[in-house]
Amino acid sequence: MVEKKSTIRQMIYSVQSEIADGELLPDRAAELLTQLSALIGNINDEIRKRDVEYSHILLKWLETEEKANRAKIKAECSPEYLVKREARDTKELALELIRSLKYFLRSKEEEFRVSKNL
Repeated sequence: MVEKKSTIRQMIYSVQSEIADGELLPDRAAELLTQLSALIGNINDEIRKRDVEYSHILLKWLETEEKANRAKIKAECSPEYLVKREARDTKELALELIRSLKYFLRSKEEEFRVSKNL
């Protein structure tokens, strides 16, 4: 599953890079939008799995520490927390890219409509 997560993240970074190049055509933007939208389900699955793994670590620290805030800090220093954050950050990036592509497509549609009326 870690391989899958890495592949999903790489796909999203690839889309981000393509968008940043600035040479995006509307048809390609629509393809990328569809691709990112399809990946959201996979990302949610990954987040769910990583949340559970982190919760186990947090519970372990809560059982051994007298103070909850110390347990939380120790749990947040764990590899499980890092992977959980990476999954959430990946989703946030995917959602921002989706929003960006939707805006791009709307503006291109408006440009087309205006040029057609001239």
